[in-house]
Amino acid sequence: MGAIAGFYALHPFWLWLAVAALCLAVEVSTGTGWLLWPAASAFVVGLIAQALHPGVAPEIGLFAVLTIASTYLARRFLRPVLEPKSPDLNDPLQRLIGQRGQVLSTFEQGRGRVFVDGKDWPAETEEPIPAISQEVVVIGLDGAVLKVRKIPT
Repeated sequence: MGAIAGFYALHPFWLWLAVAALCLAVEVSTGTGWLLWPAASAFVVGLIAQALHPGVAPEIGLFAVLTIASTYLARRFLRPVLEPKSPDLNDPLQRLIGQRGQVLSTFEQGRGRVFVDGKDWPAETEEPIPAISQEVVVIGLDGAVLKVRKIPT
């Protein structure tokens, strides 16, 4: 164990690379985004430690400052850019908004059935009742019931 500690004391780059790899491995397994920036910071500190040999205390301080700064900047500026503007692709119902379909059954009291995205769906409308085979567009959802509007022909 003393040989390993001695090796890391003489070559701090490998210690910081191990910290970066550990943070990255945990980040990949969790996918939260919180450990990506400490991993990058540990790698940068490792490069600086290899080039300048500043000592343990300055390396730890630099790691802390880089981690806090990079995490803050990423959350502040990258999050709005990376957040999807369209509905979540993993939510199959949200993907239906904006899609077109055809009326399958007569609407009674604003409720009927439509064919959208290859499936038969319950639907409701607040507009004049669309006729069978008329084209409609999905404008919203209420649970698994599609809110539709007829498309003027």
